[in-house]
Amino acid sequence: MSALGIARRSVLVIAAASLTAGSMAPPDDVPPVMHPLPPAEPPPPKVSVKLRSIGYWRGVYEQSWSYQTTTTLPQSRSGDSWDHYNLSYLVDANTAMYRATGARRYLDRALRYVENVVATAKPSAGMRSSQYRDHFRGWVSFSQDIGGTGEEVPLYESYFWRYATTLLRIMRDTPDAYADAGYRARYQRLLDFAEVDIFQKWYSRGANDNIYRERTHMASHWALIALNLAQITADPARRARYHQVVDNIDLHLPNAHAGLRTQMRRNPANAWAYFWSDVWGSARRPGQDVPHGNGVIAYVVEARDNGSEWTAADMAGFAALLTRVVWPGGRTYHGFVDGTGTDNGWYSDGYVKLGRYDPRVQQRLDGHRVVNEQFAANMALNAKILA
Repeated sequence: MSALGIARRSVLVIAAASLTAGSMAPPDDVPPVMHPLPPAEPPPPKVSVKLRSIGYWRGVYEQSWSYQTTTTLPQSRSGDSWDHYNLSYLVDANTAMYRATGARRYLDRALRYVENVVATAKPSAGMRSSQYRDHFRGWVSFSQDIGGTGEEVPLYESYFWRYATTLLRIMRDTPDAYADAGYRARYQRLLDFAEVDIFQKWYSRGANDNIYRERTHMASHWALIALNLAQITADPARRARYHQVVDNIDLHLPNAHAGLRTQMRRNPANAWAYFWSDVWGSARRPGQDVPHGNGVIAYVVEARDNGSEWTAADMAGFAALLTRVVWPGGRTYHGFVDGTGTDNGWYSDGYVKLGRYDPRVQQRLDGHRVVNEQFAANMALNAKILA
């Protein structure tokens, strides 16, 4: 079986993995922890870590190239935002491959996905089933997840645009792309759309309901969007608003006495690892479910590299969560961040990115058996960063 064969359904189905309580302990509160976590345990003396190369992971990724063209590219032409939700993984994957290799074929594909999505946007006022019917452009969804109602769904849009705005940030930060007049014009059109018809739209419709969401992972999507836009906007007032949103989600939500920082606790299963609940202000076990925890990790990794709140010590705490608690070894995959329950080992949308900080974590991930396009692309990027 090919490396991709084990996870061919990844971008469509695997995120909906079922969770079982397994040996879950009775719910209790996890005590708070002083920050930051202690330094990561030192490696054994004279340790030599052999890692798979960028070329290896590029080869794995290329196995999906034709599949993307025939199966997933049509999702970018759909006017249903649920399809964009699923497509987000491949925007991230192609962006990571571009970062890892510098090859424009990956940049071009990521741009094509995002531009196709924007081309399907329509004014809300013209959408009969929209609950807003205002002047902003967007999409409705008839997904059965929301009962097929044809509503505008902030979750689906934020899930896609966290990676669409990451693509724009990478283009702005890459001279080879930004100096190209053609790419720069495409970049500017997408940035204008993201600032007005994504961020401004949902912020003006009610920040407490649509930005400062009721679960940690849902708010993290908006934190990543705001983090990206803060670095590339040309408007000082907008930049200040984006920074405010990032700070609020990190430290002090306006609609809850909590923030991502205060959610973090010492993990009851391992003192080196983090624990958090997905419910704001809660420290109840079993805490965040592992699949949705990917969204939190996807944000804090980019914030560590491009922001100020999240530190190397934090990344060590999240890495210990992955390698010591939720995936202690072999094919044992736990469903919750306290090390209880069972899951399928889907780490492609967040946890895999922790390999960029520690070759020992990357080495563990090198041997992981649940591999898809997004996983392979981010492993290639990890290898580039570690090198």
